[in-house]
Amino acid sequence: QVKLVESGGGSVQAGGSLMLSCTTSGFIWSTYSVGWFRQAPGKQREGVAAIVSTDMQVYADSVKGRVTISHDNAKGTVYLQMNNLQPEDTGMYYCAIDEGDLPTIKADEYGYWGQGTQVTVSS
Repeated sequence: QVKLVESGGGSVQAGGSLMLSCTTSGFIWSTYSVGWFRQAPGKQREGVAAIVSTDMQVYADSVKGRVTISHDNAKGTVYLQMNNLQPEDTGMYYCAIDEGDLPTIKADEYGYWGQGTQVTVSS
């Protein structure tokens, strides 16, 4: 059973930083993509960043230069380091995983999702 658990969310002031973690388990693919997504109230879910097991990465234009995705394959954990957070970064952050050898931030290419962790940025 594929399982993803997010952690690390919280409340910060604008300009602050957070590191989110996504702990994965239960899959047997040799190549896979893990993506981070966010959803603000009343808005559609949007892709933030993704990484594959070979370390190839992709970022949304809105976060380039402020966000870094990384992984620890031994721990089965993917991290999302977010710096210079702004109020528009507020939302529920989800991680997702599926088989693949290219990173993608298209939500419909993922079949397995975590429950999310809330990020709130105040001005």
